[in-house]
Amino acid sequence: MSGTTPGARIVVRYRIEGMMTDALGLLSSVDDTNCVVETKRGPVEIALADIALAKAVPPAPEPRRPRSESR
Repeated sequence: MSGTTPGARIVVRYRIEGMMTDALGLLSSVDDTNCVVETKRGPVEIALADIALAKAVPPAPEPRRPRSESR
């Protein structure tokens, strides 16, 4: 997690119960043992020892406009 500052949009792949999962969102905080990622479903606290990969990602795309009903 070195080089990544709070507020950056990141994706983190980490271990849970014998498998891997991802967290995508804004890095809220990081210390010597844990980080917190603010995802759409809420904050996720991740032990740094469980992280397999973490990287910065570009901002989320703008929401699409709804399709018009008439064709």
